[in-house]
Amino acid sequence: MSATAPASSLTCTGCGASPALDEPYPFRCPNSGLGDVDHVLVKVLDVERVRFPDPRSTVDDDARPFVRFRTLFHSYHRAISGGMSDAQFIEMVSDFDAKVAERDGHGFVTTPFRRSERLSGALGFTGTGGVWVKDETENVSGSHKARHLMGVLLHLEVAERLGLADPADRPDLAIASCGNAALAAAVVAAASGRRLRVFVPVDADPRITGRLEDLHADVVVCARQENVPGDPTYLRLQEELARGAQPFTCQGNLNGLTIEGGETLGYEMISELVSTGLELDDLIVQVGGGALASSCMQSFAEALSLGALSGRPRIHTVQTTGAHPLERAYRRVRENLPRSPSAEEIDRALRSAATHRSAYMWPWESEPKSVATGILDDETYDWRAVVGGMLATGGQPLVVSESLLVEAHGLGAEAGFHADPTGSSGLAGLIDLRHRGVVGPEHRVAVLFTGTER
Repeated sequence: MSATAPASSLTCTGCGASPALDEPYPFRCPNSGLGDVDHVLVKVLDVERVRFPDPRSTVDDDARPFVRFRTLFHSYHRAISGGMSDAQFIEMVSDFDAKVAERDGHGFVTTPFRRSERLSGALGFTGTGGVWVKDETENVSGSHKARHLMGVLLHLEVAERLGLADPADRPDLAIASCGNAALAAAVVAAASGRRLRVFVPVDADPRITGRLEDLHADVVVCARQENVPGDPTYLRLQEELARGAQPFTCQGNLNGLTIEGGETLGYEMISELVSTGLELDDLIVQVGGGALASSCMQSFAEALSLGALSGRPRIHTVQTTGAHPLERAYRRVRENLPRSPSAEEIDRALRSAATHRSAYMWPWESEPKSVATGILDDETYDWRAVVGGMLATGGQPLVVSESLLVEAHGLGAEAGFHADPTGSSGLAGLIDLRHRGVVGPEHRVAVLFTGTER
């Protein structure tokens, strides 16, 4: 390996530990499982050596997000530090993009982010205010989830190309999911020729499980057990990881590097904002396990630290009345802070919460139920990062009713978007904020439509 230090690093927000530089699978904190600590690895960029790609430059103009934003990835800096060239990294990404396209019909490209006249009018926005939609429904496998897994795949491939892992002795990959994440993982794993085991609930959509089998994934159906709290698919996943499988997941606590693939969604929004001179007032993100919200929050924080943005929008989250463990954790952290906390006070509160995890995050006591099935995780696994993002930007944890989710789904369809009730649930949060006057008619607000109607 080269002696050049990477321009990024990984640090556990719970205990401060970092994986060894020659660790082939730096997905979890070395101290994971020790104490009542929320061990989650996060990527830290060296702001003196990294810049945000200029959206107005033809040099940085590439419709493929994993090429365009490569210099913001830890996998890229790990590769360059290990002796790979920029051209070799681009070739690697392009090769996998092509293989994804062979299995899904297309690879990764920048998805639309634009103002919706229909939604803006329907919700009473005026002047320069309105609703901007990031539409992921035509992305690989029909949702944003494949972004997360493509990011993880690049780490796996870099480890092999640097000689840190043996391609002839690959560990199995494993994921727990009710649908979209499993399908995304199966597409990306198949493109890389890797074995994947998928843990799904008993009510998983048979169209999805059938497609998983077509992609040669090993599908394991998991039923809830009486008096055993927590998502049964997640519990089985943990058992599989303990037996040596690697986490090919969208849960940041199990694989901290799943976040940077998801950040490409945020990077694309930021690039559009910079190129058009638009400033958002609010961003609303639906939350199940929390990886999507964590990715959005980290991408905006990085753009701010790199000087691409002068400020961040308020970032709000959406959960359902059927299960809202994130809102519960937020309230517990917030009650220990003054009315207008400083950044230092927020940081202290979060560090304390991270070392007393069970007092802030635990499985929902009853079986979660909602029309928005994709945000019914028993726990919000990336809760600390998401709570921190809301506190730092002034956002709120929203809990919406079933009737509001149905209303948002119908409104999105009328506006021409093909998102399912989970994928349109961020819009339900916006309707709630408009009703309560938190978002005014002149505000510029972004929502994410993340999963296609199947």
